[in-house]
Amino acid sequence: MAQSKILVDTNAYLRLAQTINPLLFKPFGEKQYCLYVIPELNSELGGRRLISKFPWVDEAEYVQNRKHFPTVGRKERRAINQNFEFIWGHVQTELPGPSKVDALYIAYALELKVPVVTDDQDMTELAVLFEVEVLSTLEVLKIMLDNDHVNMNTIEAIVDFWRHMSDWPANMEKDYTRLFGG
Repeated sequence: MAQSKILVDTNAYLRLAQTINPLLFKPFGEKQYCLYVIPELNSELGGRRLISKFPWVDEAEYVQNRKHFPTVGRKERRAINQNFEFIWGHVQTELPGPSKVDALYIAYALELKVPVVTDDQDMTELAVLFEVEVLSTLEVLKIMLDNDHVNMNTIEAIVDFWRHMSDWPANMEKDYTRLFGG
């Protein structure tokens, strides 16, 4: 069965990768869900600010896990680049907020016809505008739970950590109740 690819943006990757390891390129469930990042994420993670806040991203096991990307042929690469130019032009004139990497995620998702996981509200708005399916980090955790890839204890530990770090997704409490009850 073909994989059901899902792209994971930078903030979702940083919120999940340390607890669910390996996070990427590990199919799960009947639909063979498989999480991916795009190559440009590695460049973004090389920034001094992110390295100082998330030093674990340079550890070999995480670097190795981030070497797996969705397969993209030449024709798809050209379409992704064209999508990006159009999307980035829109960001620069109409919706400042998303980064170049955010716009690239939308360009990849649009061409590959796959959802993108993000909690970034500006990126979500951009994705919706270009008719790209968006999943929140909690929604992808629900998919993982429903497919026995994680258990509720893991999800609770992740959410507790977000609360402790004061770094949680927008609408977390409402979405948590909607997806997991109480």
